[in-house]
Amino acid sequence: MNASPTVVVIPGDGIGPEVIDAALKVVRAVLGDELEIVEEQAGYSLWKKRGITIEDETVERCREADAVLFGACTTPEGPEAESPIVTLRKELELYANVRPARSWPVPRPVDTEFDLMIVRENTEGLYTGCECEVHDGVTVALRKISEEGTCRVAKIACDLAEERSGRVTIVHKANVLKLTCGTFKRVAAETVERRGLEWDDEYVDAAAYKLVREPNRFDVILTSNLFGDILSDLAAGLMGSLGLAPSANLGDDAALFEPVHGSAPDIAGKGIANPVAAILSAAMMLDYLGYGEEARAIERAVEEVLREGVRTPDLGGSETTEGVAEAIAKRVATE
Repeated sequence: MNASPTVVVIPGDGIGPEVIDAALKVVRAVLGDELEIVEEQAGYSLWKKRGITIEDETVERCREADAVLFGACTTPEGPEAESPIVTLRKELELYANVRPARSWPVPRPVDTEFDLMIVRENTEGLYTGCECEVHDGVTVALRKISEEGTCRVAKIACDLAEERSGRVTIVHKANVLKLTCGTFKRVAAETVERRGLEWDDEYVDAAAYKLVREPNRFDVILTSNLFGDILSDLAAGLMGSLGLAPSANLGDDAALFEPVHGSAPDIAGKGIANPVAAILSAAMMLDYLGYGEEARAIERAVEEVLREGVRTPDLGGSETTEGVAEAIAKRVATE
């Protein structure tokens, strides 16, 4: 790694630029100008100009960088336009999507305190986009689950579990999808057992029910692509807002960090988007780059600011995107 890590920043569309500006404000408050920031464009605005959602040169710069910080993009309709984030996951082999979920001091639908991690396989499953029309009115999607793909994402879940409770919950639907989910469950369990960790398993429908009823019974959840996408949004709902949900996309040689929420074009430019998910994603990035103390400082500042009631409208507050970012940046700078 360079003395000054290089970070490619892709603000994207909609609220993406607003929340990324907020995240960078907080990063600079804790690190100054220590990171080398390279900004690139991707998404709907690029599509309107050039008919592509991300340039090959941008993908290469992301490949060469120490990390990528991504905002949110609007993907044009039609089969010829692929989401730039999906492109980056494939091209950079970002096979593990890590989505933390915890109880913050904000209004939320359950009073239970919880702190869990969802580790989602990121490059296989139904999201390979392998679909076809077999005859008029009948379409088919291919679900890919491989032993290699399952093993490598299970190792990421094990790494996290070793830092936490030492327990992994494998979520699947092997009672119906006997081959694909059967492979995922078997290989995941074998990988966890080789690491000497505890594991249990849940059918995905039961896991969704138990997440709502008893979110604190889970620690590290390991699951496939589609199931992980759905469960992590459910977990964000338990937190109180998608605006609190960060994520990391990890591979062997690359890493990309992004808020879970979308581009939300209906509120873009209004200054009310919640920047916390982007700020926490930036904190995850700093931890990955070796700035663990700074990452923890950001997390503490977020908690303190939210507890004081400095919140955007999605959390029942009246503060602006910039106002929340400034409050967190000020708290970090004075730690």
